[in-house]
Amino acid sequence: MSRIGKLPIAVPKGVTVTAKKTSVTVSGPKGELVQDIMPEVTVKVAEDVVTVERKNDSKKARSFHGLYRNLIANMVTGVSQGFARVLLINGVGYRAEVKGNILTLNLGYSNPIEYVINKDLTITCDGPNKISVSGIDKQKVGQACAEIRSLRPPEPYKGKGIKYEHEHVRRKVGKSGAK
Repeated sequence: MSRIGKLPIAVPKGVTVTAKKTSVTVSGPKGELVQDIMPEVTVKVAEDVVTVERKNDSKKARSFHGLYRNLIANMVTGVSQGFARVLLINGVGYRAEVKGNILTLNLGYSNPIEYVINKDLTITCDGPNKISVSGIDKQKVGQACAEIRSLRPPEPYKGKGIKYEHEHVRRKVGKSGAK
């Protein structure tokens, strides 16, 4: 039995979960999310608890068991609390600003980079060197952060670039002078 898959999901007040044969819909105060599910698992909704069960013990069913339990738990958390990640920009002249639905990044290249913000996400700049990405879908928040970080990943010598707030960049020693 899957250690993750067998855990029940507690549904907080204000969140409703409806399970159909092929999809699960979770709606709450922050919005609504829909997830398609494979026929190898079934989702059962009680009053304030959701459980995911597999139909048989095939390899495919066992692998989907824990996956769908975590996806549904993330959906419940997203529509009730939301998800947020913070990115930090380090470097002389590196900065970010939001205008409408476009994030403009000056990262040491000859031209600024414009990142179009997904309509499901909220991106704010808390100062010129701090970017906050928030939304109800954990996957979209993480994907947007990964795309922004990939524009200028932190380099190991001076630490310049975009990094996650709690990421530790291993620093290397540069060249030593002439011998």
